[in-house]
Amino acid sequence: MFARKNTPVIGFAGRANSGKTTLVEKLISIFTKQKLRVAVIKHVHHAFDFDVPGKDTYRHKQAGAASVILASSARLAMIKDTREEYSLEEIISRYVDDSDLIMVEGFKGSQFPKIEVYTHKSGESPLCTSGDSSFIAVATDDDINASIPKFKRNDVDAIAEFIARHILKGEK
Repeated sequence: MFARKNTPVIGFAGRANSGKTTLVEKLISIFTKQKLRVAVIKHVHHAFDFDVPGKDTYRHKQAGAASVILASSARLAMIKDTREEYSLEEIISRYVDDSDLIMVEGFKGSQFPKIEVYTHKSGESPLCTSGDSSFIAVATDDDINASIPKFKRNDVDAIAEFIARHILKGEK
């Protein structure tokens, strides 16, 4: 879709504390056991830092470096100041180049296939009933009226099979 070599993209959207991260974590485990390389992009609505105070890279960033890249034979990490928020398409085209599947958490407004993770505890109606055609399924334990496939939130094997059929293999 957006990625180099047409890497399949599946998104997970939902309100806060709906279980998105837990579901994505379990799906990553399933797909990596199938020998797939999975990339994950998570959108957050606030500034963040994941470096450790006192470490060299943290000190470099605190000293004013616009970008700090930590590289080893097995991993690469980058913290980069941005002038504006990158679109999902830009992030994928710039930074994802060797994956079999890209899983995206957030980016609700972007148009790519998404599974909603829904719970009535949010007090809001499901996003997938708003007319957004990018939602292709919903994972919920609630009884909702949706015209797309529904899965129990903990039925991870069925959700993984759905993703394999509809995203990885491109079935309709």
